[in-house]
Amino acid sequence: MSRWSAADIPDQTGRTVLVTGATSGLGLRTAAVLARRGATVLMTCRDPKRGRQAWERLLDDSDGVGATLVLLDLADLASVRKAADRVRELTGDRLDVLVNNAGVMATPARLTVDGFELQIATNHLGHAALTWLLAPALTPGARVITVSSLAHRGGGLDVEDLNFDRRRYNPATAYSASKLANLLFTFELDRRARAAGRNLLAVAAHPGLADTELTVNTARMYAAGRFAHVVRWGTKLVAQRAAMGALPQLYAATAADVRSGEYFGPTSLGETRGTPGRATASPAARDEHTAQLLWERTAELTGVTPDPA
Repeated sequence: MSRWSAADIPDQTGRTVLVTGATSGLGLRTAAVLARRGATVLMTCRDPKRGRQAWERLLDDSDGVGATLVLLDLADLASVRKAADRVRELTGDRLDVLVNNAGVMATPARLTVDGFELQIATNHLGHAALTWLLAPALTPGARVITVSSLAHRGGGLDVEDLNFDRRRYNPATAYSASKLANLLFTFELDRRARAAGRNLLAVAAHPGLADTELTVNTARMYAAGRFAHVVRWGTKLVAQRAAMGALPQLYAATAADVRSGEYFGPTSLGETRGTPGRATASPAARDEHTAQLLWERTAELTGVTPDPA
């Protein structure tokens, strides 16, 4: 695994893949690589214009291999339901890989249309709801890959205060909590699928430090213009390319030795860069009691019935 690269991905012909947040960065790279290897790719976008631009880039990058755009705003549960219906229609209820990649980071205090804190809504609640709604479409042996972050090791998760109603909002703490929620959800999905006898691989991945639009988009929320430009170049100086950052999730999506409940990330310099391998989840991410509480709370907030229950 230490020398694994995108060139090692086996032929994906006949497999159908959905990648959320595929307009740039890790999502676009993941979609393009899988399309180039023969997969039928559905790529979600929140902004139709940016989605179209990304779709055209993917066609150029994958030598004309087709892909389909699906509109999805993870911060809007009505949009999540509509997108799930669309995906089931497009795939004929045959989805082999779901890559929960989209995300926001360290945003200013904002509530979604459903009244949830933006980061937990986008990074966790929306993806959890989407996963449950698409569960009937997942084929035997399907893989659900949810993208977490090194930041999951931060300030913990208060299941009873996901929206920071009782605490003062802190952007970094909220981001850390949402990325911890990604891991808790993945490991709980694995446990419940096994208990239900469901042939499903629930896997997590993280990109280390990767040069994507995530930090720039955050900068734009606080100050437009020159500040975002400085952040862009600062990120390029310290981070690895998006192509490298996408390798852990590509490995999780395609490698033959992947097992449900595993977590993948870069293997060098404290998991910040390098080729993919098995990553270390914090003790908090492995807490089964918290995972159960989060699972139940997520179902309550989203109004979506968990599958598997």
